[in-house]
Amino acid sequence: MRIFTIVLLLLAGPMLLGQSPYPTDVFRPPLDIPLILAGTFGELRSNHFHSGIDIKTQQRQGLPVYAIADGTVTRIKISHWGYGKALYIAHPNGYTSVYAHLQKFSPEIEKYVKEIQYRKKSYEVEIFPDFGEIKVDKDGIVAYSGNTGGSSGPHLHFEIRNSLNEKPTNPLLYGLEVRDATNPSLVSLHAYPLSTDARVNQSNERIQLNFSKQADGTYLADKVKALGTIGFGVNAFDRQDMAANKNGVFEIQQLVNGQVYTDFDFDSFSFSETRYINTLIDYTYFGRNRQRIQRCFKAPGNKLSIYKKLFNDGKIEVKEGLNYTVEIRIRDLQDNTVNVTIPVEGVREPLLKKREAKQTPYFLKSKQPNNYDLGIARVFFPENTFYEDFYIDLQPGKDTVKIHENSIPAHRNFAISFDASSYSQQERKQLFIARLNKKGVPQYMNTYKNGTSFSIRTRQLGTYTMVKDTVPPKIRPRNFKEKQWLTNYRYLSLRIADDLSGIDSYSATLNGEWILMEYEPKTSTLTYNFDDVILDKKQCTLEVTVTDNVGNSTTFNSSFFRR
Repeated sequence: MRIFTIVLLLLAGPMLLGQSPYPTDVFRPPLDIPLILAGTFGELRSNHFHSGIDIKTQQRQGLPVYAIADGTVTRIKISHWGYGKALYIAHPNGYTSVYAHLQKFSPEIEKYVKEIQYRKKSYEVEIFPDFGEIKVDKDGIVAYSGNTGGSSGPHLHFEIRNSLNEKPTNPLLYGLEVRDATNPSLVSLHAYPLSTDARVNQSNERIQLNFSKQADGTYLADKVKALGTIGFGVNAFDRQDMAANKNGVFEIQQLVNGQVYTDFDFDSFSFSETRYINTLIDYTYFGRNRQRIQRCFKAPGNKLSIYKKLFNDGKIEVKEGLNYTVEIRIRDLQDNTVNVTIPVEGVREPLLKKREAKQTPYFLKSKQPNNYDLGIARVFFPENTFYEDFYIDLQPGKDTVKIHENSIPAHRNFAISFDASSYSQQERKQLFIARLNKKGVPQYMNTYKNGTSFSIRTRQLGTYTMVKDTVPPKIRPRNFKEKQWLTNYRYLSLRIADDLSGIDSYSATLNGEWILMEYEPKTSTLTYNFDDVILDKKQCTLEVTVTDNVGNSTTFNSSFFRR
């Protein structure tokens, strides 16, 4: 306990002295190329904030990735999605660096990982080496950049976390140099009537505001005529030099008549709060327009800790006969700033555009459990699934159930269960619950089967149904043919696909021995590296079995020659 207290004091010392709490002269960059960002820390993503920076790798894979300081490997995780191949290194100063979407690890770490993969007979592994078992040196190569997991293109996802509480912090606070003389960009500006009697420009629903650029580079919005409690929101992005990517902004500040009402930034956040992003953005607008408006006021259910200052939850009380000057400042880490001024006049005007209050037979109270019987299905919402009360649209059909639309964010998982008693036992084996996308295409949901009761846990509202999958996956060779000589080949590659429920598992043997095949869902390929096993037979027999999510399987057999 005494050691723990000393560590905390050491970490907190600079903050107590009023200095930057982040060391700026300790860590080196993880790559030996200019740091150009495809994504920034705290950037708004689906249901979460981006917990690191995405460094461009010149549209290439295989660039050396370096340890940013001396340390020890504490975690290695390999998965088909998410971070793909990821490496975690703890450093003596209380920080942990994370490197993700890697192509492969350094030879020493790669050998260590493959021994475990072959022992467990699994590509996907999560390993926690003993502390000090795999030591690394600053400037030493620990991996090579890639495109594995949920990556949409070659890059290095890089994080720096506090080793004590796992909180990610903005890597650019540690002295990493990224060229940035470019101001953030304001895309759109929005006003929200918040109280029951509030109105903005004769409307009591969200309204988009016009603005224009001034001679000094700032923006001025058209005068807003309002009354009651109102709030503002912005859709904005930031660009760094030498990149066209529309990245996230670092700080948004709102002032009313010179007083700071709202100030939040992305120094750090906690993984436990990241889903509250759906209270920061206008989720209904996002669900319909795929654009994220960041609200300058605190909405119901918002438990984010990113706010440095908040007065009256960022809400503005507009009184008749008074004038207000609202200024919103959007800033990046290099102090490049865009300012927009919104003149507000408190005036009572008749409502011309009224919010449509959509009512249904089902009023959901967010603070209590809610259970609904929809005939062929039941849906159960635990307490605090949603951030606020609302009328939920539930529409049972012959084969489907509509559970509202994806315009309301769910914070917790809720359960949907279907009755499959009308299907035979054989048919039930091939059934699964699916969510229908906007085009009506079924998307597999992880289905739990208990006799004739099928259920899922999800956070997505929408239309659900049960689907039967009778077609097994397809397998075909990609870079070889039957009875072919493959002496000079470095790897074997096959393409696998399933047209409905999707791939669940795969396994492969070579001459009867299990081999490691890497599955890349983005390209639907399985790859085997010949360096893994020394073949002692000239003629080789390959067997690959692929199973989909309802148990349909296909086995592919082939033979080839290799010396």
